[in-house]
Amino acid sequence: GTIHLFRKSQRSLVGKLTHEFRLVAADRRSWKILLFGAINLICIGLLLMWCSSTNSIALTAYTYLTIFDLFSLVTCLISYWVMMKKPSPVYSFGFERFEVLAVFASTVLAQLGALFILKESAERFLEQPEIHTGRLLVGTFVALFFNLFTMLSIKNKPFAYVSEAASTSWLQEHVADLSRSICGIIPGLSSIFLPRMNPFVLIDIAGALALCITYIFIEINNYFAVDTASAIAIALMTFGTMYPMSVYSGKVLLQTTPPHVIGQLDKLLREVSTLDGVLEVRNEHFWTLGFGTLAGSVHVRIRRDANEQMVLAHVTNRLYTLVSTLTVQIFKDDWIRPTLSSVPIANNILNLSDHHIIPMPSLKAADNLNPVTSTPAKPSSPPPEFSFNTPGKNVSPVILLNTQTKPYGLGFNHGSAPYSSVLNQGLGIPGMGAAQGFRTGFANVPSRYGTNARGQPRP
Repeated sequence: GTIHLFRKSQRSLVGKLTHEFRLVAADRRSWKILLFGAINLICIGLLLMWCSSTNSIALTAYTYLTIFDLFSLVTCLISYWVMMKKPSPVYSFGFERFEVLAVFASTVLAQLGALFILKESAERFLEQPEIHTGRLLVGTFVALFFNLFTMLSIKNKPFAYVSEAASTSWLQEHVADLSRSICGIIPGLSSIFLPRMNPFVLIDIAGALALCITYIFIEINNYFAVDTASAIAIALMTFGTMYPMSVYSGKVLLQTTPPHVIGQLDKLLREVSTLDGVLEVRNEHFWTLGFGTLAGSVHVRIRRDANEQMVLAHVTNRLYTLVSTLTVQIFKDDWIRPTLSSVPIANNILNLSDHHIIPMPSLKAADNLNPVTSTPAKPSSPPPEFSFNTPGKNVSPVILLNTQTKPYGLGFNHGSAPYSSVLNQGLGIPGMGAAQGFRTGFANVPSRYGTNARGQPRP
């Protein structure tokens, strides 16, 4: 085979990941995230050791929130990497969907951890072990401090957007009801508790409160079942907080249209359909490309005398206010009406009833045609290359001569004059010779008006 001397060697998956990590690490903004990630790993190791020494399932459930913080830091690094990368031929829309996938994976893993805690708690209800409270309260405050410090110090763009765009959890709704009552007594707290609290800060505070209650009950009455009940409460709060975010990011991955922009899109499409020269707007599809980025494509059919560039500019100007990544396909109406003949017909035609006109079968049903434009309103499938299957475009009506000649009174014999130059298409008809061709069908027109059967002029 051919030897390529300067061919680049293909990198392995590990080599590609190392190259991309070096690209992210070169930015100084990512150094802070890497530092918090290293501290997070140390805290996770300490908390897991304290969970084993205290034998507390509630502290284990709270430690999973610290592991979720590590996932959020990785998501923040991916967000920085997406901002550095430019669209490529493989990823023509860019790399924004990678951060959507990172948020979806992080929330789903947090829910799986909550399900694991629920399973372990169900087993502990059958046989409750003894809980040691020596490091239970210390681990609670260490985890709470680090979680809040991480959430408030790092500006995580993907999770900040998802927490605001997703629907509220049941924990947020209950806290919002309680906050309204408190703010009615103390109005100054409205800026903190209203309109709704950050779900990550809320679950950190609620989990720490559950662990403090567990510590109090175990220290006073040695009631070890409170630890299992607190673990179930933390797991349910984790699942209820992460589930709306998983649903929202999953809908983005499925390329669905956001419900809050459907009304605005319908209004813009109605405005586009009323533009000068626009006949029809079809095959519109809009979806969420990334967090806060809407993409879409639309086909616009215009009149044959309309200016394509002018219509394209107006359509793009209307839709670009809402759709940042837009693809508009402009095509003109190609409807052509059939004609019988390209030459004028003589006025001395005696009778047209002797000629049979073979009607061509219509390719579309009459009820599928638009009475305004005479084009299919909504075809069952989009035509290839925007060429409509219109009747009469490529086939002209065939007019054949009637073989039965009738006398026209007075004993005249009408000769036949060939008109093969008028509609001779060079086509063949089954049962006829190829050299015969087509005639106009007006073959009984006399070549000389006023001659009898013998060729003598009439008296």
